[in-house]
Amino acid sequence: MAYHHSMQLLLVEDELEIQRFLKQSLTDAGYEVDAAKDGRAAAQLASGKKYDVLIVDLGLPDQDGIDLILQLRQSGVSSPVLILSARRSVDDRVKGLEQGGDDYLTKPFALAELLARLRNLLRRNLAASEEASRLCVLDLELDFIRRRASRGGEVLNLSPQEFVLLEYLCRHAGRVVTRSMLLSEVWGMRIQPDTNVVDVHIYRLRGKVDIEGREPLIKTLRGIGYVLKDR
Repeated sequence: MAYHHSMQLLLVEDELEIQRFLKQSLTDAGYEVDAAKDGRAAAQLASGKKYDVLIVDLGLPDQDGIDLILQLRQSGVSSPVLILSARRSVDDRVKGLEQGGDDYLTKPFALAELLARLRNLLRRNLAASEEASRLCVLDLELDFIRRRASRGGEVLNLSPQEFVLLEYLCRHAGRVVTRSMLLSEVWGMRIQPDTNVVDVHIYRLRGKVDIEGREPLIKTLRGIGYVLKDR
């Protein structure tokens, strides 16, 4: 996996010999690693930097690792957490996963397994990030990073307002949205004026989305509103 070479890891391990070994091994594997020996230091590091994965030992000197994970989650840290622990019971593993951990590795462990689990977490996290940056409905795709829409691979030349309108329709695909909903959510008009702005923008948007030769996706329900087909 080529993408892991710039990945940022936070290693929280109080046994310094193990910490040094893991930090060196992870660095040799291409990761950039910061290390902390207790929960307080870990919280300070995590509050000032975004890490791709946190590796947290549960037996910390100043607090239980589970409490640290909960604290980090409550402070908005969403990075995947790989728990390391000598606690081997099923109950301990279930508790760790339920309290904010994403994977659980019991000590002693093989370095190869640790690296494999890291790659798996990074792969899952990358896939989730890519999914969050895109929205697809049938052959429509919205790319939120580039602020670009396409249908069947063909880029649609949308204005910024048309992109926002299409995003709203896609997020409510299969459901009827009224003119009042669109005026409020897309244009921010709390008072509903006597305007045809919605109809005009829908007309223009339909001319770009429902291109000739493709099945029409935007349907008008007279007197009710609009619906974007999702099947």
